[in-house]
Amino acid sequence: MTAEPSQRINPRVVVVDDQEAFRRVARMLLTARGYDVVAEASCAATALEAVELHDPQAVLLDVRLGHDDGFEVCDLLTRSRPGLAVLLASATAREDSVRVSRCGARGFVPKSRLHAIDFEEFWSLRDGRKEVSCDDLQP
Repeated sequence: MTAEPSQRINPRVVVVDDQEAFRRVARMLLTARGYDVVAEASCAATALEAVELHDPQAVLLDVRLGHDDGFEVCDLLTRSRPGLAVLLASATAREDSVRVSRCGARGFVPKSRLHAIDFEEFWSLRDGRKEVSCDDLQP
């Protein structure tokens, strides 16, 4: 039996990207799919603060945050919060499955394909360890 829509708890997400335009698009996309975007951050320091303050279930994290390294931020987040689901995104970087796995991320998606990812599948990975890769994206 599923919960009534008014009783369903929407998963809390923090969006981390140094570009405000991408954060705005990601917020709209996630909100339209039933996620509660509880905070946005533009650098490593504000990302760590937002996760500490809002206790999200998931983080959408850019791999290049200006002077900060998203892989390092992901490593810090997943070490301090082992159940946290982190999805890495990038406009220019190609998937580096070794780095994605080592930093504890659940997967990687090119920003241009964010609209095609099955967030419900990503969310269900919270207790699993299957990673989302570019091959999992819908056309």
